[in-house]
Amino acid sequence: MKLYDVLIVGAGPCGLSCGIEAQQQGLSYAVLDKGSITESIRRYPVDMTFFSSADNIAIGEIPFTSLNLRPSRVEALKYYRKVVDHFQLNIHIFTEVSDIRQQDGIFILDTNQGEYRTKKVVLAIGYYDIPRTLGVPGEELPHVTHYYDEPYRYTGTNAVVVGGANSAVETALDLYRSGVNVTMVHIFEGIDKTAKYWIVPDLENRIKKSEVQAYFNSRVTEISEKDVTVENLQTGEVRKLPADFVFLMIGYHPDAKFLRKVGIRLNGEMLIPEIDPETFESNVPGIYLGGSVIGGEETKKVFIENGKLHAQPIIQDIKSKLSERMASNA
Repeated sequence: MKLYDVLIVGAGPCGLSCGIEAQQQGLSYAVLDKGSITESIRRYPVDMTFFSSADNIAIGEIPFTSLNLRPSRVEALKYYRKVVDHFQLNIHIFTEVSDIRQQDGIFILDTNQGEYRTKKVVLAIGYYDIPRTLGVPGEELPHVTHYYDEPYRYTGTNAVVVGGANSAVETALDLYRSGVNVTMVHIFEGIDKTAKYWIVPDLENRIKKSEVQAYFNSRVTEISEKDVTVENLQTGEVRKLPADFVFLMIGYHPDAKFLRKVGIRLNGEMLIPEIDPETFESNVPGIYLGGSVIGGEETKKVFIENGKLHAQPIIQDIKSKLSERMASNA
């Protein structure tokens, strides 16, 4: 069985950047992902555009040209696949890692495609796979979703969008413009300040004109097959909103269960992984974390444009320690 210098879990922009760096440093490596290349981006809304400009999310010093200042989801998917082809990266797609264990100084990764063996591990697993939940009755009903794709299925229906950040705002606007009767519910007093500044006025105007209904300072207490029960947090007033579809656009979080399973310590209420801030090595020697996973529940701190920068210090530290190991065994 092949023994790699490093296995990288996650084929998003940070994982791909680590693969490029490992290749350029002459390390044997593979990038594993339980989905396809940049799977999280593939699952973004069909017509989504990025907050960042194209040059800020480019990797491997490969230029990313876009028709607009901010690239679309489709442009990004095509770009990252071209980067993979350019470097001929060793990518193992649809390979899900279920556990990481150590044996005689070697890491063994258990996957649905069998075991992988490696000297070092990089976890660039992001957070998009695990949505936050409300913890209310009815949340698991089939017409309730934590992801949004496109509006056309929902034309002529009543939809409730829960949340007030980017994904909720964009979902509400897209649905409204496709003939959907949209109602927003958000626990805070207004749209989040972190939402993209160029879409907030659009939604605010729709709300002022009653084209989109909005209930702020409100929380969902129950979801049924035809409606959503909402409580006003200030007055205690309870009302039912008609809902053929419910979009819980309330964010996502890293896989804390998996991280703890492999021995990573998570600190504080925000579950921040314990890492060396310079090398990104975790409290488990030989396991590194890169990209948005290092932010724990603070998912708005690490994006593609700064997460991709983790690759160089991670791989340089891995190469240095592997060289030290070889020298000591000589």
